[in-house]
Amino acid sequence: MSSKRQFVVWGLGRFGSSVALTLAGLGYEVLGIDNNEEVVQELSESLTHVVLSDSMDEGTVKALGLRNFDVGVVGMGDLEASLMCTMLLKEAGVNTIVAKASSQLHGKMLEKIGANMIIYPERDMGKRVGHNLAYSNIFDYIELNDDLSLMEINVGTNIVGKSLVEIDVRRKYGVNVVGIKHKDGSIEINMDPNEPLGGEDILVVVGTKDSVLKLESGL
Repeated sequence: MSSKRQFVVWGLGRFGSSVALTLAGLGYEVLGIDNNEEVVQELSESLTHVVLSDSMDEGTVKALGLRNFDVGVVGMGDLEASLMCTMLLKEAGVNTIVAKASSQLHGKMLEKIGANMIIYPERDMGKRVGHNLAYSNIFDYIELNDDLSLMEINVGTNIVGKSLVEIDVRRKYGVNVVGIKHKDGSIEINMDPNEPLGGEDILVVVGTKDSVLKLESGL
């Protein structure tokens, strides 16, 4: 077996196919499963293996050797189908199960039967778009959990030419700068705290939701 983690993505709709293609592009082995023949054919050359399957039962799990996979991603939006796939992957011994949910109730049910991580694509994307529209300096906004957020914020005119030491956002706002994106697309992680910030730089910061929004207002 490869030393790299192996992934199975069950349900290759917009969410599932996006996850599967991203993982494959990063060099991981990915098995995709779907009941749509057109989708299976479309992804057959992009993923390691793609299987057409209408059945969701223990026989399918055994035949595909799903117990050998490290991570299972359940991409169905249908409640019954997603619960069944999550349960089968859990019973097969897949260590980590990530499942898409369409509602809070759906998510709670998935957690009860063994999903390790619940994804709410529509809700999370809506929040990101809302924050991007509401705050002119925010380039991107992601909630990491209920109280911790990551934000990419454009360097405003008030701090252009100043260094991280001078703006001192950790003391003033309680956030940490974890990276700087430059106009050429490069990302600097080991920042020189005394280097002046450019007008087209983007700060990548992590902090509580309140603290990152205070930072946006303060800059």
